[in-house]
Amino acid sequence: MIKLRLLLFTLFCAACAGLLYDCQGPAAASQVNFDPGKVPYPKLSDYAFFTGKGAKLNPNSGVLPYEPITPLFTDYAHKARYVWLPPGTQAEVDEEGSIQFPEHAMLIKHFYYPADFRRPQANWDMVETRLLFKRQGKWEAFTYIWDERGSDAALNIIGDFKAVAWADERGQDHQLSYIIPNKNQCKSCHNRDKELLPIGPKASNLNSSLSYPDGSTSNQLAKWQEEGILARGDWGSLFSPIAQWDDPGSHGVTERALAYLDANCGHCHNPQGSAHTSGLYLTPDFAGDPARLGLCKTPVAAGKGSGGHKYSILPGKPDSSILLYRMESDEPGIMMPEIGRAIPHQEGLALIREWIIGLEGECR
Repeated sequence: MIKLRLLLFTLFCAACAGLLYDCQGPAAASQVNFDPGKVPYPKLSDYAFFTGKGAKLNPNSGVLPYEPITPLFTDYAHKARYVWLPPGTQAEVDEEGSIQFPEHAMLIKHFYYPADFRRPQANWDMVETRLLFKRQGKWEAFTYIWDERGSDAALNIIGDFKAVAWADERGQDHQLSYIIPNKNQCKSCHNRDKELLPIGPKASNLNSSLSYPDGSTSNQLAKWQEEGILARGDWGSLFSPIAQWDDPGSHGVTERALAYLDANCGHCHNPQGSAHTSGLYLTPDFAGDPARLGLCKTPVAAGKGSGGHKYSILPGKPDSSILLYRMESDEPGIMMPEIGRAIPHQEGLALIREWIIGLEGECR
């Protein structure tokens, strides 16, 4: 009788493995515990994407870290990004270099603040974890808010605010009411042709080396291929690395400024984005089109968002350029980006200022 029960249990787990990918409960799982029909789970731990807590969170088997060369700024929050694909599936790279993920792919991003940025691996204040999940060919966004102890995160649809504090790399203290976006706000940034899509995972933005939890260091595109989650192809040669915005040794000021604008503004300011009617396109595709990029371009709609300035970018004069004026502002209705930040990014502003100062030409 005991042997029969063991046999039946074994057969049951084998039968459900194709649906859940792992039959163990989240507390004891050695692999991801995932049923696409039950997403979103009420707790982040239900997926078993990670083991450990807070700064000791470790990706589970099949959950792979990734890091864009030039990321989106979010109020100085640190981020940890991961990708998970169902076993036996692969992502592809399209002609534009965007990574096309298979059904039931999951992109995971933690937002957290180390108490002291000079010791980024210690004393994390876990704020939120965002998931992008592909189901029936469409992407869905889910946000999980961490409890005060950093022990787990619960599903949240309506958004929230959380007080955060940290000391920066110079030891200066900061405090902020961090905005956790609601489900509709997620769509506004990830919108392309009225469809929710990932922003960061592009071949050119992942064509760089990364250190992994096992102690190895590898080019990310090569690592994805080694792990079997990215189709074979010479993607590293076909799609050159974009500039690292904060590394003067990687590229010149222009390349780094355009990479920064693409990461922080280009997801809206492109012909298919939510800001397409502005005619201001802040992506590398328009690097050779000064007017589309904003040089000597008058705004489509004037108002307080212009700050009394005439052009999006006035070459050589950052303080007379609408672009920098809106990036410097923290006032709703003026500030850009409209959501995703509450304070200006001083280091990013310094780069854009330097770039505009170096631009030549006159507006007529």
